[in-house]
Amino acid sequence: MPSHSDHTEPLAPEWLTIPDDLNTLDPAIWPDTAARNASGGVEIGGVAVTDLAKTFGTPLYVVDRATAVAQATRIRDAFANALATIGTDVTVYYASKALLTSDVVRWMRDAGLNVDVSSGGELAIAVAAGMPPQRIGLHGNNKSYAELRAAVGIGLGTIVVDSLDEIDLLQAVIEDAVAETTADAAAGSPAASSPLADPSYRQRVRLRVTTGVHASTHEFLATAREDQKFGVALADVDEAVRRLRAIDRVEFVGMHSHIGSQIFDALGFDEAITRLIEVQKRLLESGPVPELNLGGGFGIAYTEADLPRPIEQMAENIASTLQRSCFAQGVPVPHIAIEPGRSIVGRAGVTLYETGTIKDVQIDQLTGNTRRYIAVDGGMSDNPRPELYDADYQASLASRSSDAEPVLVRVVGKHCESGDIVVQADYLPEDVRRGDLLAVPDTGAYCFSLSSNYNMLPRPAVVGVWDGTAHLLVHGESIETLLRRDAGLEITNKTED
Repeated sequence: MPSHSDHTEPLAPEWLTIPDDLNTLDPAIWPDTAARNASGGVEIGGVAVTDLAKTFGTPLYVVDRATAVAQATRIRDAFANALATIGTDVTVYYASKALLTSDVVRWMRDAGLNVDVSSGGELAIAVAAGMPPQRIGLHGNNKSYAELRAAVGIGLGTIVVDSLDEIDLLQAVIEDAVAETTADAAAGSPAASSPLADPSYRQRVRLRVTTGVHASTHEFLATAREDQKFGVALADVDEAVRRLRAIDRVEFVGMHSHIGSQIFDALGFDEAITRLIEVQKRLLESGPVPELNLGGGFGIAYTEADLPRPIEQMAENIASTLQRSCFAQGVPVPHIAIEPGRSIVGRAGVTLYETGTIKDVQIDQLTGNTRRYIAVDGGMSDNPRPELYDADYQASLASRSSDAEPVLVRVVGKHCESGDIVVQADYLPEDVRRGDLLAVPDTGAYCFSLSSNYNMLPRPAVVGVWDGTAHLLVHGESIETLLRRDAGLEITNKTED
């Protein structure tokens, strides 16, 4: 990270320091290919952000393919190398909820990753993008009959069962699917080519287990605590596995654990592994348990204050704990699966905004302290994470460089909410004016996925950049898009016609 001098601004958070150079792009939070060109503007993937804004408008999600692929490869290799030292290997699933487009699926497929989905819509996009069904895993705490039927019908690689109730639903789905496939085969229907037409085919299933580990992260991102909606409690695992193994067309392959997101160290994984391997020993007494899925949640740096442990160290720590736990319980080391998402695409993404209203607001009459507010043309509709998780971001002037003095600012959106804050606090050049482009890095994960039409703002386009060229990944919306969706206007228009 660049060096910084101590801040003296009373309204600045303790972690924020005044940059020595406001034009520097911190490599810890910007894409690998981000740089300033000869004119001082930012370019990503060899494409100037001014050209991107001119072509696609703002706000705009920009995704650097090189960074996403490099991160996927780095994580895959880190775990493969670490686990090889203890005699096992890894399957890496890209957690598509972080950012899902057909192109991103293909990037992950070609990098050797599988993909994890959690709804029928995500499944449909992954399949349509060309990911083989055998390389897809399906999550979800409330899967519908239709979603399970679609997964079973195409021979999905793995279904992660989330509750005792879902076991009954899955059994009904499989029985119906087998009956339909048998009937189709008798009638000579092409549907007889389904994997279920083979009497020896069994649907691979994992069981999501709530370990009770309290990961060090935001409360809404901790997913293994006892009082929440995901998974089966440790006390219910034996019964759940017994019932899964009793279903004729199901192959139970192992447990699944996900302790949370944006995790900076391996302590939570250590405790989860210790508890899971104790259960693994019991389950092996009545049948095979060849795999263990440890989920994802590896954190990234969003600001200069964030210091996540390098993924290579995380992998080595997890491998060491796994080996130690298996030795202590006298069980073989299972095949491991992981599901990174944010750590692959988070830093690959940047959101571009155009600045609008700029105002200085006096915060304290006694001290005279003022805060500069810079409003942009998006906000919580394209990035709700600051409101949902108190997430911090940083920003840079992107359309040009500047030698002006740094001033403490708060970047806000244009929504009718006082909490519509994009960047709580950062230093930008004093000469930022209406019409400048601001860039907020680290927005590749969950920003597009969580976007909305609040205040009837159209959702931005998603553009991929590589080799000096921009590629449209997802069409942006327009006011006309919103009008066409309103059924009342559709009825009115038909009447007038």
